[in-house]
Amino acid sequence: MIDGHTSLYGFIADPAKHSLSPLIHNTSFQALSLNSVYLAFEVDQAHLADAVNAIRTLPILGANVSMPHKQAIIPLLDSVTETSQQLGAVNTVINRDGRLIGDSTDGEGFLGALADADVAVKNQSIVVLGAGGAGRAIIAACARDGGHVTVFKRRNATYESVSNRLASWSGDITVRPYDDVGQMQAAVAAADIVVNTTNVGMAGEGDLPVPPEVLGQLHPGQVVADAIYFPLETALLRQARRQGCQVLNGLGMLVHQAADSFQQWTGATMPIETVKKAVQQQLLNSTK
Repeated sequence: MIDGHTSLYGFIADPAKHSLSPLIHNTSFQALSLNSVYLAFEVDQAHLADAVNAIRTLPILGANVSMPHKQAIIPLLDSVTETSQQLGAVNTVINRDGRLIGDSTDGEGFLGALADADVAVKNQSIVVLGAGGAGRAIIAACARDGGHVTVFKRRNATYESVSNRLASWSGDITVRPYDDVGQMQAAVAAADIVVNTTNVGMAGEGDLPVPPEVLGQLHPGQVVADAIYFPLETALLRQARRQGCQVLNGLGMLVHQAADSFQQWTGATMPIETVKKAVQQQLLNSTK
């Protein structure tokens, strides 16, 4: 029951109404009998500073941040973690008595999803398709955990700057152009883990993020992960499963990145399996 002691948490983005974060966190609060509530706030760029001030004033004890505010919110905060500084992005705000701290939990969320599937990163060869926001978080986390990471990025206006940025990070990170099919074939064939962080496949159709000659390199013993959580099985995962790979959709990463935020806000451990079931049911219902 909401009363005068109920603590408030929230999600800030534009758009925000589609977010599964309220379901994830409110399910957790209910399961753990915490007197808290989590709401979604649709905030445009012109009102972001007002929203950040509201976090302090109300107070909102914690917030998640999504597009288009992950970068723009940084100068409005009191400090950011080393991870957020490295990535240049924030997806979590922690309110410590009016002092706002920004963090990024996406990379740890991916590692948590792998751990649930008993998949280790250290000393493994990892191919990451794409180097956008989620991709960079995954690249950083895997390199930090001792993985050997080969990134395939589209050869566009940001290719050189992103390549140089990734090269400056600690760990074993190599960047290759996405259109070099020969190098992609070799890298995928030799990989232990292949991760799609592009949005190809999100439409739920038969679109694949790699050409057929690259897809043909997938084989048993490999793990193929997709950052996409809806549909639950993308065309890439469906084909990888047919070729004998262990497959992971983006649901685990979604829940684990939220669990990291939840722990920082409340000090409590999110009931991961309960939350996964609730989210999966919601996604299944949305397809009916």
